[in-house]
Amino acid sequence: MIYRQSRWTRLTHWIWAISLFFMLLSGLQIFNARPQLYIGKQSGFDYSNTIFAIGAENTNAGPRGYTEIFGHRFDTTGVLGWSGPTGNETARGFPSWATIPSYYDLGTARVIHFFFAWILTTTLLVWLVASLINGHIRRDLAPRLDDLKRLPQDIANHARLKFHHTREYNTLQKMAYGGVLFVLLPLMIITGLAMSPSMDSVLPFLNDLLGGRQT
Repeated sequence: MIYRQSRWTRLTHWIWAISLFFMLLSGLQIFNARPQLYIGKQSGFDYSNTIFAIGAENTNAGPRGYTEIFGHRFDTTGVLGWSGPTGNETARGFPSWATIPSYYDLGTARVIHFFFAWILTTTLLVWLVASLINGHIRRDLAPRLDDLKRLPQDIANHARLKFHHTREYNTLQKMAYGGVLFVLLPLMIITGLAMSPSMDSVLPFLNDLLGGRQT
């Protein structure tokens, strides 16, 4: 018998999955406005702190797309930098099939991105409060000493593709669940807020805490 999560747990998780899907694809559209990442507080042509960039350039073989990571350039024509239907290729960071909307529209992408960001944040807070009240976090997600003792065995079982479906989460599941819910998702929300000029005026310390606006 396979245990199924409660209806509300499944609902919130599906809401998170859908929200993350739209946030990812709209985020790629927003990224296309300037497909570069920097380290520090400054950016621009006068600085050399670019760590990631997608672009296109003219070559003897015609326009080519490239991706540059820490100064190392790779030809990514057809996927990143230069993509589109044969004969109608254009210079763009991520291809049209990977962005929402598929055509370049920064305003619409921002609306979609922030709409689902608030849905994600709200449902996450509701889930967190409810899980604290009903004891779900303490009972099911917090690793215990016995869990840590079983960690090597859990790793070995997963490496051998031996999975045991029970009511309780194993140690790796608890660690993965906790890492996503209490580290990655909050970090994603905080870094997203730090990129908002309006939030910078309300919480100016966020940029300094994260190593600068460009970081």
